[in-house]
Amino acid sequence: MLSLMLGGMAGCAATSASHRAEAAGAAPSTETPTDTADLPSLYTRLGGLPAITLVVEGLLERAFSDERINYTWAGSALPRVRTRLIEFICVATGGDCIYTGRDMERAHRHLTITGEQFDVLVQHLISTLEAARVPAREQGELLALLGPLKDAIVRRELP
Repeated sequence: MLSLMLGGMAGCAATSASHRAEAAGAAPSTETPTDTADLPSLYTRLGGLPAITLVVEGLLERAFSDERINYTWAGSALPRVRTRLIEFICVATGGDCIYTGRDMERAHRHLTITGEQFDVLVQHLISTLEAARVPAREQGELLALLGPLKDAIVRRELP
């Protein structure tokens, strides 16, 4: 489990579960998976904000060095991308952050991200999680939270 202690991040504050779910683009769930019901939140099991920050930084380093996808961030304010991604993952995993970005469709509608590019980024995320020694269960839970966003992020081809 990640346990490196990095500094805190501005923009995180206590918020309600319904606000977290809404910010992540999902309706709050009334069902709790039975296999994780007695576990701490995914946010806690990942190691909290310091660990999420470390994973996001590792992911961005990999993505920016990959010629297959690095141009998709051309012209982006990279510190803002980093902060929004940290906030988003924090919220999605049950942390007490506030996501200050746009919903996934609006945030990506001007980009031409293909399904293949999305999959490359997911592979970089998996590699980053493995390098950080995040347990398989937590990797799977995080990917299950983020995977359904593909439809909102990938640009639909025009007819």
